[in-house]
Parts: sequence; C-alpha cells; structure tokens
Amino acid sequence: MKFLGKPRSQTAVSLPICLLIWNILQPGHSHLYSNRYAGDKVIRVTPSTKEEVYVLKKISHQLKVDLWQPSSISYVSKGTVTDVHIPQNGSRALLDFLQEANIPYKILIEDLQKALEKGSSLQAQRNRRSLSEYNYEVYHSLEEIQNWMHNLNNTHSGLIHMFPIGKSYEGRSLFILKLGRRSRAYKRAVWMDCGIHAREWIGPAFCQWFVKEALLTYRSDPIMRKMMNHLYFYIMPVFNVDGYHFSWTSDRFWRKTRSRNSRFRCRGVDANRNWRVKWCAEGASMHPCDDTYCGPFPESEPEVKAVANFLRKHKKHIRAYLSFHAYAQMLLYPYSYKYATIPNFSCVESAAYKAVNALRSVYGVRYRYGPASSTLYVSSGSSMDWAYKNGIPYTFAFELRDTGHFGFLLPEALIKPTCTETMLAVKNITVHLLKKCP
Repeated sequence: MKFLGKPRSQTAVSLPICLLIWNILQPGHSHLYSNRYAGDKVIRVTPSTKEEVYVLKKISHQLKVDLWQPSSISYVSKGTVTDVHIPQNGSRALLDFLQEANIPYKILIEDLQKALEKGSSLQAQRNRRSLSEYNYEVYHSLEEIQNWMHNLNNTHSGLIHMFPIGKSYEGRSLFILKLGRRSRAYKRAVWMDCGIHAREWIGPAFCQWFVKEALLTYRSDPIMRKMMNHLYFYIMPVFNVDGYHFSWTSDRFWRKTRSRNSRFRCRGVDANRNWRVKWCAEGASMHPCDDTYCGPFPESEPEVKAVANFLRKHKKHIRAYLSFHAYAQMLLYPYSYKYATIPNFSCVESAAYKAVNALRSVYGVRYRYGPASSTLYVSSGSSMDWAYKNGIPYTFAFELRDTGHFGFLLPEALIKPTCTETMLAVKNITVHLLKKCP
C-alpha cells in the first residue's frame, strides 16, 4: 500500500498548509484563540445533598459557566460528578462560594490556556516532522481531513468511494466514505459518524484511524477481511463540519452547529438533540443559548437533515449505527429518552458486554455499558434513538476517553491507545452483527 493520507500535489497543496499551521501554532508566535482562556479553570464538583445541588445550579446560572460533564446543568443531581469550565473573571467568585458553602471541589485544569498551548506546541512539532506522510496520531483540521478523504478516494478506489450527502449551514460539503469490497450487489452496512459535537476531537481522530486500519490490515487480518468482504461501512469523519471548523479557529470548546437564530444572538443547535424522536422533551433545552438547544423544529439543521435522509434511504441494508463522542468511557445503547428495555435487549447487551471486554483487554481501560438513559442521563432527540426507532437494530454511542482528567483536551499521545482499544470494540460489535443476531 502506497499511502494513507497526503493529496497527490504535496508541494502545491500540503506543504503550504502545514507551514501555515506551524506558523500559527509555534510557541511565541501568538496565543491560541487570542488568549481567551487565560486563567480559566476546570473544576470537579460532586454535590452530596439537594441543598448543594441547588447552590451549584444557582451559582452556575449566575456566572454562565460552561459545563463539560454533564452537558447541561439540568442534569446535575445529588451524586452527579460535575466538571465545570469557569472563566477567569468568575473563577475566584465560584471557588469562594463553594468554600463558604462547604462544598468540596477538585481543580482538574489550573489554567486552560496553558493546557491548550502545551498541547498545540507538541502538535506543531509533530506536524513539522511529518510533512511527507499523514500522521494519525495528531488532531487534524477540517481542511486536512477532507484533503485526506479526497486522496483516499483517488488512491484506494477498490475499497473506498467518497461522496457528498448535502451541505452544512455555512455551505460546506458533508462528505461520506463508503468503505468495503465491491463483491456483490447487496451487502449489509454499518454507519459510523464522528464529531457530532464540535469540541470532541478524539471522535474524528478515531474515524480516520478506523479507515487507516481497515486499509492496512485488509489482507493480513482475517476478521477485517471478512468485515470488508461482507459489509459496507458508511463513515462520516466529521458530522458537524461548521462547528468543528469553528472549534479550530475561534472557540476550542464550541459544541453546537453554527446556524443562526432570528430572535436570539446565540448561534447553533445541539445536533444530538435535533432528531425526530421525542424531540425537545426531557434532557433538551428550548433556549437557543443553551448547549443542549434542540432547535426550532426536528431536523432543522441541514447536517441532521442530510444524514437522516441518507439513513432513511438506505435503512433496509444498514444494520448498525455507531456514533463516537467524548468523554466518559461508556458504551451506550437505546433508549436515551426513556427508562425502558429495547425489544432486542439480550442481543444488544451481549454485543456491548463483549465489546467492552475486548476494549479492556488492550490497556485495562474500563468502560461502563448499558442503556443511555440509566448509564449516562435521559436525553431526547438523539441520533441513536432515532436510528433505532427507524429500523436499525444495532445502535450504539461510544463515549471515548477519558473520565475527566483531560476532558476535551485529550492529549495527542493518547490518540493511539484510545483508537487501538476502540478498534477492538468496533470489530467485536461488527462480528456480532455478522452472526445474524436479530
């Protein structure tokens, strides 16, 4: 195999892009994101009483903090591990308030800007050392990912076909890779999407890793060969293309899409609350400024609409839906919007159990697994529930590493171990699917 990454015109296209990134990211050149996170902290609070929950919610609303985990202050209850990103101008007030109320907390990240700068300095050095080949152990911008997709489409046409399924709100193409050997007219398929939430960069990194591993090991690994011969994989490395681009250029911790609202200045919709399944019920917000805003109506976001249309069109042969998020180290399955047991519970539960055991066998990393509503929290309008309700029997959402030490700033040094262990889980689920479990 020749190559798994760079566009053919390396001198004309790749080198200027890499040098531009190097100039932007090198230490001392300028502060990332205009130094907007200087002095910001990330703390962990676990309220132990209803009174502490009330106090935490009240002060969080007043200071307009950014919840990292869970995704909304409405999810916080007694015993909920809560990771809070506090802006520099409110950190002292919140910490003093917590101390006065005798609510214990732990500082996870002392200075968010310094943590960002440290990670990006390392990334720049790695990019500079690797101008001639695509590096799967660093995070990549949207432009780099789409160039990578174009290149694979040109160089691996026997196993890969790239095509658009629509346009984003800001007019960017929504590209899919169809991966698999064209061996028969009808083949069952697996859908995989990454990056539905912009700041969860490890998701797109995994989607790229999966494609790379499939192409590299197709001839040597009998399990991968069986997967490629008997299934198609529809892979969307970046679902929320506008938000992901924005998280690289303007706000590293942006979550939503970038659509405009005619009545509010706040932009964007939570693309994982915008699906037509118990839309805007529990676990979703009707306020456009909230991170879990469900949108003005179901499928209001062109990105969600495009994927939903594609899945509707191909639902007869798509048998599994896998969505990759961060962070929490969990493998979730329906339902998200209610506490209830799915009809094919035993089959799905068995697949999840085997998948997390396979994942743990590599580095000993433990994932919790179970229905999303009881394992994580209740949320309505999710893609996973929608896929299941629309006839896709295997639907899972991965919450990748870690459990909060790094949060959304998972270091690039952890991309390889995270993706390596996740590959085993995905292969396990896929093999389970091939056994014709209902």
